[in-house]
Amino acid sequence: MSTQPGLSLPILYSFRRCPYAMRARLAIAASGQLCELREVVLRVKPQALLDASPKATVPVLVDTDGRIVDQSLDIMLWALRRKDPGRWLEPARGGMTAMLALVAECDGPFKQQLDRYKYPQRYQEASGERFRDASMAWLSSLDSRLDDGSFLFGDRPALADMAIAPFVRQFAHVEADWFQAQPWPRLRRWLSDWKESELFQAVMARYPPWKDGDPPTRFP
Repeated sequence: MSTQPGLSLPILYSFRRCPYAMRARLAIAASGQLCELREVVLRVKPQALLDASPKATVPVLVDTDGRIVDQSLDIMLWALRRKDPGRWLEPARGGMTAMLALVAECDGPFKQQLDRYKYPQRYQEASGERFRDASMAWLSSLDSRLDDGSFLFGDRPALADMAIAPFVRQFAHVEADWFQAQPWPRLRRWLSDWKESELFQAVMARYPPWKDGDPPTRFP
């Protein structure tokens, strides 16, 4: 494990539009854990990011003790286990095991279909339509889950909402009119409320790309 001892704040390498980085920023902002934010241009990755993690993509967190956390869900847990004022780790209904299982469905089958829907040419596909259609059952299940509350695990937001919403947002933006026409009123309301929230607006602020030698940018 590479280390960078002597840091005054944890460092978060991020990219504004990346859904993985988005979920990491959401949890860090909700926890109130101060970090140094380093906005990355993915086509010109800084050497410091490459040195920190062989994954070479965002998000990557370098803790003050030099420990590297380079999976987005692990960064969420890292932040929320320090401070969790919104009780994201204690959902109103269900528990951590059920939340992590739902997030795994998002990060596995749904994300695979989303990538092929949004970028069919990358996968030698003429169209992403069949992958869009293959995602419908899972999105319908989210809509049904929201029948029992305003959020995926009850009447207040929790880890699963914040881990999954960035990917549903990305899906909805591929064909916005098509998404709006689907029979998912609760899912659309959940997504809209999240996008209009103060927390989402805060984590989507724009920052200039970081360069070595730049003064620290504190986040949140």
